[in-house]
Amino acid sequence: MARRCAASGRGVQSGNNVSHANNKTRRRFLPNLHAVTMLSDTLRVKIRLRLTSHGLRTVEKRGGIDAFLLSTPDAKLQPEALTLKRRVKKAKTKATQAAA
Repeated sequence: MARRCAASGRGVQSGNNVSHANNKTRRRFLPNLHAVTMLSDTLRVKIRLRLTSHGLRTVEKRGGIDAFLLSTPDAKLQPEALTLKRRVKKAKTKATQAAA
């Protein structure tokens, strides 16, 4: 399973541990990932995603997972979020057609 946020795309970074003697050894900076379950208002199902703390705050600020997906350009979304966005769009158009 990839260590990448489904919303923000943040992943593993690399850098150096630097000792007092200025010796440099490679290390990895892992993202702060959390497995969260969010409720999609359009799909009426629970969606399980792996998000960073930053990604979770962004989703909440935009008004939930549906609003986040619909307002974010496709180029900025991860593949699992893109498939979810397509499902939400399809369900939303189906609901508007049924209401009309």
